[in-house]
Amino acid sequence: MTNSDITQNESSPISPKAIVGLILFLGTEVMIFGAFISSFYILRAGSHIWPPLDQPRLPVEITAINTLFLLFSGFTMYRAMQAIRQGYSSNSVKWLAATVIAGAIFLGIQGFEWVRLVNYGLTFTSSVYGATFYTLIGFHGIHVLGGMIVLLVVFRKSVLGKYTRQTHTGAALCSIYWYFVVGIWPILFIMVYLN
Repeated sequence: MTNSDITQNESSPISPKAIVGLILFLGTEVMIFGAFISSFYILRAGSHIWPPLDQPRLPVEITAINTLFLLFSGFTMYRAMQAIRQGYSSNSVKWLAATVIAGAIFLGIQGFEWVRLVNYGLTFTSSVYGATFYTLIGFHGIHVLGGMIVLLVVFRKSVLGKYTRQTHTGAALCSIYWYFVVGIWPILFIMVYLN
């Protein structure tokens, strides 16, 4: 194996087919989120008062704190991928564990807040406001949950030492998806919670 072969393997462990597949998948996700965001703004523009006076206010403060957990999980995922690329498998396990924990905290807090909102009367059928909130934020929540499942698989494989500097396609694809999930959340938080 020549030096150029080693450099090529280290710099691009993901096959071109996997990259194309992920780009197509994420492109589809961007279009779906774009459709939901557009619908949100159209419905909001058509309402005289947003949110309706008879609907509970969203928990901005706790969700802002929760946002920090999700953003932190993006940082820990980045550190896990750095550790994998540098061949430090024990560090990658620690950073992936931190990513899983931060993602689980995000989902847990969001679930707790949803239960409170439902108890206060904000449901999917209570108003257009409720329907758009649960559709848009719930769609993101499903993506976080899906990402958590994949993260757990990647974490397990990392614990078992399956990822090396040259072979870590699964972890790399998972990280790109996780960055997407983390990156879209601040947009949704600002748009839904702060407007």
